[in-house]
Amino acid sequence: MSFLSDQFSLEGKVAIVTGGTGVLGGAMAGGLAKAGAKVGILGRRAELAESVAATIRAEGGEALALAADVLDKGQLEQARKRIVEQWSRIDILLNAAGGNSATANVLPDGSFFDVPPEALQQVMALNWTGTLLPVQVFGPQMATQKEGCIINVSSMAAQLPLTRVVAYASAKAAIDNLTRWLAVELAKKHGEGLRVNAIAPGFFIGEQNRTLLLNQDGSLTPRGQSIVEHIPAGRFGEPEELIGTLIWLCSPGARFVNGVVIPVDGGFSAFSGI
Repeated sequence: MSFLSDQFSLEGKVAIVTGGTGVLGGAMAGGLAKAGAKVGILGRRAELAESVAATIRAEGGEALALAADVLDKGQLEQARKRIVEQWSRIDILLNAAGGNSATANVLPDGSFFDVPPEALQQVMALNWTGTLLPVQVFGPQMATQKEGCIINVSSMAAQLPLTRVVAYASAKAAIDNLTRWLAVELAKKHGEGLRVNAIAPGFFIGEQNRTLLLNQDGSLTPRGQSIVEHIPAGRFGEPEELIGTLIWLCSPGARFVNGVVIPVDGGFSAFSGI
């Protein structure tokens, strides 16, 4: 085995990707498979999960579709049972499920005081509870093995709150804190082989933000233009550009990396705007 393979291969590992049917989650699931991992694609819609899994299998990887809602502990437990029956272990949990809701945003001509509390709570639940529950369900298998890697997905909005997206920014800030808290808790109680880190993507085009950032002809909206002007790279990220950081965090090469949030943002977080 070469040095690079020894450091960064995921051969023989078993990964679960929540939100694996999304643009970013699907790309990262494919990256894990190409690095050698067997991947469980978890999403609410069975047909979409199977489509992503089928694409991975067509490219020579191993993948299993898991229909489950990250807010339903019973469904998550059924998914865990299937994974363990199929592959006997769980080594990686990527919490890519999350998102925002237009009803939880503060519009340019609106007021925060008019945002429905239930909309705010829905976004908090999807992002924070939707990360917490998978850790509680899949984490015990890793604790039994005395090793495992949990990767949460944060956001640039957690570190530098963005206008309008009050619930999403708050939820992702909570993910940052949860990541560090779990890193300490799990390592101290279950051994250094159990690590928790997070990736904080910058601006990537997905289903939920496409109309906010791009016009129908593909040109930038005013908000999209404002964002790109604050990204030193001068563009939005491509989903595949998250894969290298993900593989590194999950690999033996990062075995002493724990409790960190890694930005993948084209320099956005380093730029003051001046």
